[in-house]
Amino acid sequence: MRGVKSPNYNERSDAGIKYLIMHYTGMASGAEALIRLCDAKSEVAAHYLIEENGEVYSLVDESHRAWHSGVSKWEDDEDINDRSIGIELVNPGHPYPGYESDYVSFPGAQMESLISLSQEIIGRHKIKPWHVLGHSDVAWRRKIDPGELFD
Repeated sequence: MRGVKSPNYNERSDAGIKYLIMHYTGMASGAEALIRLCDAKSEVAAHYLIEENGEVYSLVDESHRAWHSGVSKWEDDEDINDRSIGIELVNPGHPYPGYESDYVSFPGAQMESLISLSQEIIGRHKIKPWHVLGHSDVAWRRKIDPGELFD
């Protein structure tokens, strides 16, 4: 695991970590996504980024509140960032106005790293299986990731 620090986080409340949220980057490359996730002006980050080759980057310490889900809700929780760990998967994602892309399947090496990292996070924070969610679950009116090709 490579440590690259993002400035895009703040302190958590005492509510505790309850969720694991999966995202895709929706960008052309992992390098481009890493720059954005570490740019203070973007005001977006996740705790981890996983490259297509399976390489894992740690961007925000799990003790901090990374800015990955934005306006979001699940069950009675309305501040998902405060209660979750976010993982970004490098993937060009679906096209949207102003961005052309070819959404692709997630490579095996990336999924293997995701499974391993997720199991560690779930164990560390005792996250229930039904609280492992996609960004589209918690922000369904505005997000579609990780999408239908996510295994």
